[in-house]
Amino acid sequence: MSKISVSLALSLLTLASGLFMTACENTTTTTNKTPDGTTATTAANTTKTGNAKGLKIEGLKIGSLLPTTGDLASIGQQMVGSSPLLIDTVNTCGGVNGEKVSLVEVDDQTDPKAGAAGMTKLATVDKVAGVVGSFASSVSTAAISVATPNKVMLVSPGSTSPVFTDKAQKGDFKSFWARTAPPDTYQALALAQLAKKKGFKRVSTVVINNDYGVGFEKAFVQTFEKLGGTVVNKDKPVRYDPKAQTFDTEAGATFAGKPDAVLAVMYAETGSLFLKAAYQQGLAKGVQIMLTDGVKSDSFPEQVGKSPDGKYLLSGAIGTVPGSDGKALAAFKKLWQEKKGGLPGEYAPQAWDAAALLTLAAQAAKENTGVGIAGKIREVAGGEGTEVTDVCEGLKLLKEGKKINYQGASGNVDVDANGDVVGVYDVWTVGDDGEIKVIDKVSPK
Repeated sequence: MSKISVSLALSLLTLASGLFMTACENTTTTTNKTPDGTTATTAANTTKTGNAKGLKIEGLKIGSLLPTTGDLASIGQQMVGSSPLLIDTVNTCGGVNGEKVSLVEVDDQTDPKAGAAGMTKLATVDKVAGVVGSFASSVSTAAISVATPNKVMLVSPGSTSPVFTDKAQKGDFKSFWARTAPPDTYQALALAQLAKKKGFKRVSTVVINNDYGVGFEKAFVQTFEKLGGTVVNKDKPVRYDPKAQTFDTEAGATFAGKPDAVLAVMYAETGSLFLKAAYQQGLAKGVQIMLTDGVKSDSFPEQVGKSPDGKYLLSGAIGTVPGSDGKALAAFKKLWQEKKGGLPGEYAPQAWDAAALLTLAAQAAKENTGVGIAGKIREVAGGEGTEVTDVCEGLKLLKEGKKINYQGASGNVDVDANGDVVGVYDVWTVGDDGEIKVIDKVSPK
């Protein structure tokens, strides 16, 4: 089937929305693919109820803006199942504000333009109150520029660029931004400490040229130098084009200064091409490769490839990724196993917590709006109320007029004034068999 343009898709969706609003207020469960590839799931028997002022309100509608295609598809596909699972759980125990919750899912394609278009659709056509997304920092940058003026609460499970902290401090987001993964200022500190612990004194960097890569690079350089290390290519940083397909020149420049280790801040698709080029040129021999969360997926070693003797090129590489140590983690893993089989992948706990905070904040506000969610999200995430790990228990207490402190699957998710949380990091390595194994946990200090 040929792709339909975004403008045509939006037109069709606007027409469909208008027709829907003229229909009866009781609905049945439907899951439909829209012309632009999004998935809309409507809760069963949704009705309009009245608030304290006697006005009719709609059931809470949440959006998901995550990458199931593009450079981060291998990670996005691991977390995309969290929001539907959370919404099903919430609806089973009565929904939010007396209504079933509905979810609209959009693939942001790991592309800022597609992300902005998707966020525009969610905000203006679907009329969502909150969105779980995005993952790539560059996509979240595009999405928040749409979410803020439309008063939609955006909670990212994985956009870790320090840029968001800076902009939040300036008031750019007007409190419509939060994230359940810690900013890269902490991950950069964790990696710098790891490099020092392993005795690396001279490190080069190569990063994807976007908010995520450049923000991480700057944070690492600053921290590693404070620890007494030298960044070999500090004055000539290697920042590659996200759309590049060949990397021989960038690989040569990265390894030119004979570093002890190379910090590579990349996305999986382009990162695998870079590393393959470095190995094929013999540049990586004897140099420790240090990686980050942007490539941490089981398929990444296979993407980079094997040597002629069958050994995985990435064998021995080490990296970090935001870990999960929340009080709700065991229950989340059990639920995932029961409903989906296997264990949840990277950032799935953070995505679960993002959706949980949106529903809990709406219930605390007693209104299904972005403004209401933004005003209560910090209170339910880290307030002085009763600690809860079960979302349904939290909703029950909120309905009774009590306050809660949600303890998530990823961590305590105590969202601060800038929308940030502090977390732990898993240290992982690639074995000779291509398997990725977590070998340690670090809490940057």
